[in-house]
Amino acid sequence: MYLDSTKKEEIFSQYGQGTKDTGSAESQIALFTYRIKHLTEHMKQNRKDHSTERALTGLVGKRRSLLNYLKSRDIERYRAIVKALGLRK
Repeated sequence: MYLDSTKKEEIFSQYGQGTKDTGSAESQIALFTYRIKHLTEHMKQNRKDHSTERALTGLVGKRRSLLNYLKSRDIERYRAIVKALGLRK
């Protein structure tokens, strides 16, 4: 499986406060970004997989709303996570 518990803990420890920090906006954005990258590669190989395309669109929307929330609350944390993940603004 592409996303197991050890990979999640690695993402949470790198972008969150610790391995058990699953609720912070930064850790959620990082997890969504990892999943989006995986689904994007899948969609490049399987163009007609519409259910995956719909899931990918939903994940992008969730990540965007979390980024908007973080931008409105703390612009420095927003800039830090965008730079760390290499996201476009």
